[in-house]
Amino acid sequence: MGLIWIVGGALLGAILCTTFARESSTLFGLLFGAGFGYLLWRLGDLARRLREGEERLAALEQTQLRAGITRSQARATGEATLDLREIAPVPVPSSAPFFGATAAAEELIATEEPLDIGLVPAAPPAPPPVPTVDRSRTARPVFDEQPQHWREEPSSDLFAGITRWFTEGNVPVKVGMLVLFAGVAALLKYAADEGWFTFPIEFRLIGIALAATAALVFAWRQREARRGFALSLQGGAIGILLLTVFAAFRLYHLLPAGPAFALMLVLVAGVCMLAVLQDALALAVLGILAGFAAPILISTGSGNHVALFSYYALLNTAIFAIAWQRAWRVLNLIGFFFTFAIGTLWGVLRYRATLFDSTEPFLLLFFAIYLAVPILYALKRSPEKRTGIDGTLLFGNPLVAFALQGALLEWERTPLAISALVLGLVYLVLAASLIRRVRVLGEAFAVLALGFSTLAVPLALSARTTGCIFALEGAALVWLGLRQQRRLPRWIGLLLQLLAAGAFVIAFEWGHVANITAIANGHFAGAMLICLGGLVCAWLYQRARPGHPLSNLLYLWGLCWWFGAWLVEIDRFVPSAKEFAAILTLLALSAWLAAEAARHWQRLILLLTTTTLFWLIIPLSILIAFDGRIFGDWNLFAYAVLGLAGWRSLACLRDSQAAVQAATHLAWFWIWTAVFALRLAELGNDANLGNGWLMALIALPLLVALLLALRRPAWISAPLSAAFPGYRGGLLGTQVFVLGGLLGISLFVEGASDPLPWLPILNPLELFQFGAFVLLAQWLVDAEAPEAFRDNRPALLSIAGFLLITAATLRAAHHLGDVPWSHGLLSATLSQTSLTVVWSILGVAGWVLGSRRGKRSLWLASAMLMAVVLAKLLLVDRQHLGNLFGIASFIAYGLLCTLVGYLAPAPPRTLTAEKTA
Repeated sequence: MGLIWIVGGALLGAILCTTFARESSTLFGLLFGAGFGYLLWRLGDLARRLREGEERLAALEQTQLRAGITRSQARATGEATLDLREIAPVPVPSSAPFFGATAAAEELIATEEPLDIGLVPAAPPAPPPVPTVDRSRTARPVFDEQPQHWREEPSSDLFAGITRWFTEGNVPVKVGMLVLFAGVAALLKYAADEGWFTFPIEFRLIGIALAATAALVFAWRQREARRGFALSLQGGAIGILLLTVFAAFRLYHLLPAGPAFALMLVLVAGVCMLAVLQDALALAVLGILAGFAAPILISTGSGNHVALFSYYALLNTAIFAIAWQRAWRVLNLIGFFFTFAIGTLWGVLRYRATLFDSTEPFLLLFFAIYLAVPILYALKRSPEKRTGIDGTLLFGNPLVAFALQGALLEWERTPLAISALVLGLVYLVLAASLIRRVRVLGEAFAVLALGFSTLAVPLALSARTTGCIFALEGAALVWLGLRQQRRLPRWIGLLLQLLAAGAFVIAFEWGHVANITAIANGHFAGAMLICLGGLVCAWLYQRARPGHPLSNLLYLWGLCWWFGAWLVEIDRFVPSAKEFAAILTLLALSAWLAAEAARHWQRLILLLTTTTLFWLIIPLSILIAFDGRIFGDWNLFAYAVLGLAGWRSLACLRDSQAAVQAATHLAWFWIWTAVFALRLAELGNDANLGNGWLMALIALPLLVALLLALRRPAWISAPLSAAFPGYRGGLLGTQVFVLGGLLGISLFVEGASDPLPWLPILNPLELFQFGAFVLLAQWLVDAEAPEAFRDNRPALLSIAGFLLITAATLRAAHHLGDVPWSHGLLSATLSQTSLTVVWSILGVAGWVLGSRRGKRSLWLASAMLMAVVLAKLLLVDRQHLGNLFGIASFIAYGLLCTLVGYLAPAPPRTLTAEKTA
């Protein structure tokens, strides 16, 4: 048998090389043909052996079942069994599973001795028990059925189909028919060149047609006995008949266009009927391809689109009829592709608005056919396989048909919106009808119904259709990919989201646009649909794969489109004086929506959205204060919305993480502290108050908030009262930090009390400083204060008090002594004398108190201060001995030191010294 293949291949190679190349290449043709024939023989022989091995294994398994022996019984009785279905004696590389399995099968078949399958009991002593085979780790045989998801991929289907065509069935007749085509063509060319045929061309074509018809009849009679041979021969015969009709029309002009087209139509109908009767997909594909090619091959250039689309309508009706009987997906895809591809090409080249009435019915008919085909495809499959649907037709059909509808309507907004609404209703009815029978298909139709219904709104207001279609279809494909656990639809869906954004940006009209309404315009609606697509994709990923990074990325993508759409509307339609109020309202409502969503889904990124928006409101409030009045015009309404939405947002966070609660609640406190501080500053400016008043007014809300946090925390803890004690220390820490900064700034403030006269200590600035000092002292004894601060409380308060008293002394010299508040203040004689006297009083008071109360550290600190004053007298104040203020400095210091010598001449003894004495 192998020799026949080798000889036949050599002869065929020699004939082909002689016919189509030079005679010198005949030897090459012989060698190549012989090698090709050997490979074909070897491939067929290996396939035969593998098939025989499968049959033998099945027979052995049936023998075991009839004998009533199972693996569990064999293990219980100590018998050894051989699992022929899953044992893999020699590991086979994954790159060559077919040949590895074939070699194992050859070895099995070549064995002459009868196989010992473990049915005979082992002789004593009893053999050790056979190790249990882990079926989850054992490679499945190569002839097992492939996984469902692998078969569903189009590229895998194509590759597997080609492989099966060359390796299964009657391989010789398949290859023979291919070679026969080349041989017949070469023979006809050679005979024509040599002048063998002297009879008319009509007889030649009739002879070829009769031979092909005879082959077709013979193949039909052999369909039961030799199915593979018969189907291949039928396909070849019908192909020859189609070529004969084409040659009679196009090459030799023997047939008019009408009869030639009718003959091709009869042949196409015949091959489709043969395919259905014999359950032969290959014949159906051949017939449909020939059917779509017939108008192109028989075309006379008349451009009659009604005749063309009428023929395609009949052809698609035939596909629909076949789909009613067979679930042949490839046939449906071929029909869909050729119908809409040729229709689109005709529309680009020939369509005019006057042809709408004769074109629209065909578009609706084609859409209806390929709307029904995926439904039939899903219903014709077995119940356990109905989770897989034809996503290409399901989503591609409305996408292409709607785009063509837009082209036919010349993208008129109102008719296109009506078309989208009708499509949404159609898909809604289908979803309601199929949701119980084929759930996945019903859900897909529901998504399309929602998408087209939503799409009708922007289409009625704008022509931004491409971006909207891409966004909605992308979300639908992401849903389908996650539903079926397939990557390709998901990637295409994400790509469509990017394309939607690109299309929107390209078509966007920047700047002011006349004659459009705020919110109710295509720009805003289109951006909202892209936002919706991104958020839906994020939700789908989070539901299918919690914690997936793409979920957060898609959420941020949708959030950017959300704020971008609203900010553009604010810029276009809101007066400049009210823009900040509108932005504040947007942030408040967005934070509330995110908090409501977080309450339902408890996603960290939603919680962080609310927290971030709260903190952004603080700098926005500062901008509002600089731009106008904090509670003026619409700003008061915006802050009222913020109060209600913010309170509800905090209430939604009761069950969230503690860190998020703390960060959001702290932002809430600081928002209102800043707002009221800015409002009091506005009032101070309106009343032309001095800077001392302004400083005190700005700090007043912070002093009140710190006092409440220290003394009445329950008053400000709502609506997170249960969690507030956990982060009260953080609130106190931030308040003390900001208050300390304000105190530091106030040291360099003049402290004018206009319109009231300035009084020492009783002026607004120093009253604020005194209140802040008291609250800081109160914080240092609070349990929430850091331990390091509590342990060094006396030193911290002493330093703060010293700085405040020094600043108050210089401020008194400025206001009472008319010394300018400038860099020359410290060099003034009155300032230096005042500092000497005040510092000396502080030092003496510390000396006395330290001695009377036995606080050695206070006595020593006071002594150091007096030493600093002495150094100041010698280095600075001696320059002023020529005036009364300088003399007064020296006299005051001397008197005070004398008083100390009388009251507390020595430091208090330590506890150890006292015990020793």
